[in-house]
Amino acid sequence: MSDVTLGLSGLEKTYNRGKPGEVQVLKGIDLEVRRGEIVALVAPSGAGKSTLLHIAGLLDVPDSGEVRIGGAAMNGLSDRRRTRVRRQQVGFVYQFHHLLPEFSALENIVLPQLANGASKPAAEARARELLDSVGVGPRADHRPAALSGGEQQRVAFCRALANAPQLLLADEPTGNLDPATSDVVFGALMALVRGTGMAALIATHNLELAARMDRVVRLEDGQVLHGAP
Repeated sequence: MSDVTLGLSGLEKTYNRGKPGEVQVLKGIDLEVRRGEIVALVAPSGAGKSTLLHIAGLLDVPDSGEVRIGGAAMNGLSDRRRTRVRRQQVGFVYQFHHLLPEFSALENIVLPQLANGASKPAAEARARELLDSVGVGPRADHRPAALSGGEQQRVAFCRALANAPQLLLADEPTGNLDPATSDVVFGALMALVRGTGMAALIATHNLELAARMDRVVRLEDGQVLHGAP
C-alpha cells in the first residue's frame, strides 16, 4: 500500500482559455504529500495556490493532469462521488473560519459528522474531544460571535478534522490573526495533525511558520519548486 496520500501529476489550469485575458495558472504541477507529512506551500498572492488547493481537494477540476487521493485516481468521478470523497477523506481550513453563526462551537463540529452518517452521541463525543485537544473545550456551547478570533479558527480546525480525513488542505489558516495568536493557533493545528498521522498541505505567506513544517515547496510561475524559499 502506498503511503502517498495526495498525488498530483501534470496538473494544468488556464482561465479564460482562448479568450482575451487568458491566464495559465498551473503549468504541469507534480507534487506528492505522504501520510504523516506536513508540507508548506509558499507562494505570493495571485500565484495560483488557492487554485492548486481547490483542485487537490476536488472543488475544481484541472484542464489536464491527474489527482490521486489515498492512491485512488479522482479523474472522471461523478459530482456525487467527488462530494463523498471530500466529505470522508478531505478536510479544509481557510483564512476565515466560515463557522455557522447560529450554531455553537460544538454543533459546528457535530454537523459534518451527522452528514457523514455518525450518530449524534458519537459526533458530540468526537467534537468535545477535539475541542478539548485545542483548549476550547470550556467554550463548546458558545456561538462563534462569542469566541475570539483564535478560538474561532481552532474550532474551524476541529471541524475540518471531525470526520478523520486522510488529507488536510489549509489556505492561509492563520493569515487573519495577529502574530501572537497565529503562533498559538498554528501550534494547535500542528498538534492536531501530528496526533492523527494524516497528510497536510498548508499554504502560507509566513516563512517562519513554513519552516516549522516537514517540507517547503514553492509555487512560482505556475510550477512547484522544492526547497526552502
